[in-house]
Amino acid sequence: MPHPRTIAVALALAVAAASGVDAAEARPRPKKAKRFTANKGFGLGLMVGAPTGLSGKYFYARDKAFDFGVGAIRYYRERDGLHLHVDHLWHPVSLLSDRAFELPVYLGLGVRVFDFDDDREDHGLAVGARAPLGIAFDFNNVPLDLFVELALVVDLFVDYGDRYGADVNGAVGLRYYFN
Repeated sequence: MPHPRTIAVALALAVAAASGVDAAEARPRPKKAKRFTANKGFGLGLMVGAPTGLSGKYFYARDKAFDFGVGAIRYYRERDGLHLHVDHLWHPVSLLSDRAFELPVYLGLGVRVFDFDDDREDHGLAVGARAPLGIAFDFNNVPLDLFVELALVVDLFVDYGDRYGADVNGAVGLRYYFN
């Protein structure tokens, strides 16, 4: 446990540092969330996490899109390999609407394929369902979006072993929109 004098000095330094910071200007928030309307078409970019690789998204309606991912997953249930997924996404609401960006929540349902080698160098293939839930920072003045996503993955078919089950994948990504 730290010495009480060390704690007191650290606390005094924190208070001194905080006293020199200006207060943030607060603005009123909307009373309720609003529907999200996409202002982009097709985007392509990178994601880091599970998987790490290429990410794409295509809005075919104002609040609906298809997305895909192609990348590598390392040490998923002691397996490494190539991950492919395609999801249908729905953007039911935007949590924040500003001139600079929208903050839509999205959820969806899709399929994923995982071609892997396990820790014993055995090769296998898993096919399953995927249910993503995420938040996108959809910028209005630049053709970019930044997203944070978690996806429930349930392997329905595994051609090697008896490792059926569910897991959660997560990724952070950035996409550039071409139209």
